[in-house]
Amino acid sequence: MLSTPFTRTFGVRHPIVQGGMQWVSRAELVAAVAEAGGLGLLTALTQPTPEDLSKEIARTRDLTDAPFGVNLTILPSINPPPYDEYRAAIIDSGVRTVETAGSNPAPHLPAFHAAGIKVLHKCTSVRHAVKAEQLGVDGISIDGFECAGHPGEDDITGLVLIPAVTSRLTIPVVASGGFADGRGLAAALALGADGISMGTRFLSTVEAPVHIDVKAAIVEASELDTELIFRPLRNTSRVSSNSISRDVVARLAAGGTFDDVRDLVAGARGRTVFETGDLEAGVWTVGTSQGLVHDVPTVADLIERTVAEAEHVITARLPGLMVSDR
Repeated sequence: MLSTPFTRTFGVRHPIVQGGMQWVSRAELVAAVAEAGGLGLLTALTQPTPEDLSKEIARTRDLTDAPFGVNLTILPSINPPPYDEYRAAIIDSGVRTVETAGSNPAPHLPAFHAAGIKVLHKCTSVRHAVKAEQLGVDGISIDGFECAGHPGEDDITGLVLIPAVTSRLTIPVVASGGFADGRGLAAALALGADGISMGTRFLSTVEAPVHIDVKAAIVEASELDTELIFRPLRNTSRVSSNSISRDVVARLAAGGTFDDVRDLVAGARGRTVFETGDLEAGVWTVGTSQGLVHDVPTVADLIERTVAEAEHVITARLPGLMVSDR
């Protein structure tokens, strides 16, 4: 078994996090990850109200006694969700781990820490990771350019970003973006990280609550089959390459504004993709790691083989490359 500062700080058996995925990170998937020894994360804003989040936390507890957490993504908005109420629902539920993302977690840290909650903060740059540690978060999840969703605007891949971050921090670091198997886990540990977060890989598992055609599409796709939308708007997001996402890229490249693509990128359309399997219904998030996804296993099988493969790389393959200079 792999024991790291992340597993010890956040109280899980394996250094594997199931990333918070909008519309996807629900009780069935999160409980399966928790049961298998990883850190499963419900997405708070998948639930339409704080009361619904409380119910989903309770539903997850009905499925597992193992620890799990909640992702709370905080984004600037004209009509923001009631973040304070979602935070209160998390605290009142007794959850012991929260992943914050999207914006500065400072307003939420005192309440979370007062409740004994460990906070893992997701960011995309060294400067933001350093700032988050100064604010008092308990761990960092660092997203490289390969990731699904928002990779930031610096375009730094994990091979550089992970060691750049880990050399500056003293708290546990989870590497995110481009990870799908044990080779990636071993590589992340070699680069100084204390675990990995996987989103796309967990999206293509038996327990993921999405249509089987979405899972099949990920298996069939290569690492080339994504699009970076919103680049001219400095709000880059990596999504699956389909007719809708390519249209978004073309409209913005031609000088369009967000209003010119608003209807194409509506969140409800992406949710329709996951629910119906209509891959052209809207834009839907996926990372370049889909090029490493070749099957649809159970979560338990995925985590078991990921850890086993990482252990083999660390204990057998790498030592086997060493030769005496005598």
